[in-house]
Amino acid sequence: MEQEKQSPCIRVYANKKQISSFRRKIEDLTDPIQFLSSALSLVGNEARLKILFLLKEEGELCPCDISDILTMTVPSISQHLRKLKEGGLITAKKSGQTIFYTLTPEAQKLLQPHFELLTYATINTTT
Repeated sequence: MEQEKQSPCIRVYANKKQISSFRRKIEDLTDPIQFLSSALSLVGNEARLKILFLLKEEGELCPCDISDILTMTVPSISQHLRKLKEGGLITAKKSGQTIFYTLTPEAQKLLQPHFELLTYATINTTT
């Protein structure tokens, strides 16, 4: 079987100004693009998305509360929380022996449209 030949990109005119402008724009967005890519990768896991949604709804929760709500083991929840914290989506605050987790403002902004979809889905399934 012969390999199909890929035709090269053929254009009559390259807008060098546009290419240069957008190259700079992409370079300027390197850090935000990396954060968004990493965040979306983390959120792509169902358990982590549930955890983030719970934190959005409740403000702050400890691993035991999350474990009880999601009927998962505390070690499993802790692993997910560690990844979310390393990804910059949540922060931890210790109060006595208990650690409470909350969403970062960046995660709240990034995930708000997705949370709205979940809220909308909840409203439509209960009516």
